[in-house]
Amino acid sequence: MAGNLVFYAGKYAMEAIGREGLRPEMVKAVLGAAGGPKWLVLHGLDHAIFCSWFKGRSEPLYLLGSSIGAWRFAAVSQKDASEGLGRFLSAYIEQSYSPRPGREEITSECAKICDEMLGERGIEEILSHPFMRLSAFTAHCKWPVASENKVLLSLGLADAAVYNGVHRAGLRFFFDRVIFSDPRNSPPFGEMSDIATRWVPLSAANLKDALMASGSIPLVMSGVKDIAGAPAGMYRDGGVLDYHFDLPVLGDGDENGLILFPHYSNRIIPGWFDKRLPWRGPGEEHVDRMLMVCPSGEFIGSLPHKKIADREDFAFFRGRDAERIAYWNGVVAAGESLGEEFLEAVETGAIRERVRPISEIM
Repeated sequence: MAGNLVFYAGKYAMEAIGREGLRPEMVKAVLGAAGGPKWLVLHGLDHAIFCSWFKGRSEPLYLLGSSIGAWRFAAVSQKDASEGLGRFLSAYIEQSYSPRPGREEITSECAKICDEMLGERGIEEILSHPFMRLSAFTAHCKWPVASENKVLLSLGLADAAVYNGVHRAGLRFFFDRVIFSDPRNSPPFGEMSDIATRWVPLSAANLKDALMASGSIPLVMSGVKDIAGAPAGMYRDGGVLDYHFDLPVLGDGDENGLILFPHYSNRIIPGWFDKRLPWRGPGEEHVDRMLMVCPSGEFIGSLPHKKIADREDFAFFRGRDAERIAYWNGVVAAGESLGEEFLEAVETGAIRERVRPISEIM
């Protein structure tokens, strides 16, 4: 089983793990990346971490999620994390569309997934969880990316990509970052000056809309407008700004705190527009306290189709939902070993020898 999972750590995190191993109380924040179906390979890891390893915790645990990362964290922030994650997994895998779905159909199907994941009491349980503290990242749009007109939105996104290519801070002309977070504790961030950032308290009135907005992929889904308690306007996928994150998490935080990042890739892509910019990565200071846990290349090569699930599967399996569902279930089943391997590594202390410098992949 060893070798399916790779551990990469920043300098501070690597030194701390080398001395002490890794205990749940050492982790102060967990990151959840955007990426759609790519999360399926992490289901076993999520289950091991949130339903077992963190069980019984009392100190606040900050769950910082963008897009599907926010949905994963909403699932495990319910009273029964295993049940919430199970409902989410089932609804997500079973989603189905007509041969050529439009934005309205995709948005409606995603709303059904969200409803199934939250269940009857999910919102109440998330907001009253003993230690989970959810934050959902969104992109608050300016004109023309606030428009639902396909032509205007496409032109605006193209302009944003050009500005981003020059410097990530150029996205400030198109978006503000709005983070919907649990009001009981302030998330542990240092100063964020790249893009204007606002904090909005999560509430029963806005939690579902915040999740929907966080996952509303431009041009694929409809945006979410005028969310309760937040600045007026259009909200879209948080991954536009924070795809895999490049932020000062724990920047002013606990001297001993670590950031855990269960990730589906060994590449950290700051924002959605950076996918095709291989030189664009996170600042060293933003990964210093990070432990990133991801599947190995050998593991991914052993999966059906030799890759993790992704959004292209909808086109590849168009009209063959049963085949797509079987493939996705196969990825999830294979990913169970990742959770087992994580628990073994941290419980035996083997992680001390297995952790590698994150500089190897930056």
